[in-house]
Amino acid sequence: MTCPQTPEQLAEALRDFAASNRTMLLGGAFSKNGLGGPAAPADETVSTCAMRRLIQYEPRDLTISVEAGMRFAELERILAANRQMIPLDPGWEDSTVGGVIAANLSGPRRRLYGTARDMIIGMTFATLDGKLIRSGGMVVKNVAGLDMAKLMIGSFGTLAAIATVNFKLFPITGRRSFEMNFDTAAPAFAERDRILRGVLQPAAIDIVNWPDGFRLLIEAAGNTAVLDRFERELPGARVVDETAWREVLEFTPRFLQANPGGAVVPRMMKLTEMATAMEQLRVPAIARAGSGVIYAHYSENPPAPAWNGDFATMERIKEMFDRRRLLNRGRLYGRI
Repeated sequence: MTCPQTPEQLAEALRDFAASNRTMLLGGAFSKNGLGGPAAPADETVSTCAMRRLIQYEPRDLTISVEAGMRFAELERILAANRQMIPLDPGWEDSTVGGVIAANLSGPRRRLYGTARDMIIGMTFATLDGKLIRSGGMVVKNVAGLDMAKLMIGSFGTLAAIATVNFKLFPITGRRSFEMNFDTAAPAFAERDRILRGVLQPAAIDIVNWPDGFRLLIEAAGNTAVLDRFERELPGARVVDETAWREVLEFTPRFLQANPGGAVVPRMMKLTEMATAMEQLRVPAIARAGSGVIYAHYSENPPAPAWNGDFATMERIKEMFDRRRLLNRGRLYGRI
């Protein structure tokens, strides 16, 4: 395994292997191979795990820049010292920053804070011709060239290697969690609809179909007065601690560890379509019920996502960055 220690060394490694027409397995901690599906065997393995530096941190400006190999959990610890956060909630304890971004992981709080595309203000990535491409910067309003970096988000390392990432930060606020249980999907999503029509909007609202029935989880964020009002307006819910959310965050990595041949397939849809979709699923699923995404967990034979017209665009982008198909071959459901 090749473990470059700097972005420059990462670019050199990609250039040298590409010049020899060597296929490459690219990653950080390689903890998320079940997301999207495993890559085909490769001649070389390149990991960013040795690139762990904190490059720049400006707590007052709410910005930070780190190398892609830093563990996301370590990044969260650094920020917590100043009561700041990047609310992506990836769930994988061993995840690197680059891995979280390459897999486009986002957790329950995506409804309030968005996804990685909403939090990244700059990035450096290495291409197969040995170049380091820098886009964006350390200023929240600086978006020059950021569209190039956004192509890396969710690319699973099939285009280039993420070297550094710049984030905008958020202050940590008060939180309170609630849970409700239902026998079927319809009343669970009906309660979701009632909550979303209310004045107070939750930071997170998930529905899961395990272990029995359907569990509706709600997280409120704000000061004590806001949290107390949330509790009054959820008379059928019970207050739960962070364990409930930890179970949701840890479910996917545990599922994939127990099912090496399995995969998690995301399904995007309208909010009005989610109840029917969840009722019809015969596999464990996590619904980001306020964002229109369902993550279905297949122990074997996962279906490929329906990309429709997007697939042709993805192939053209792949051709631009990796014409010879050297990087993470087949990493996206065996198709790219």
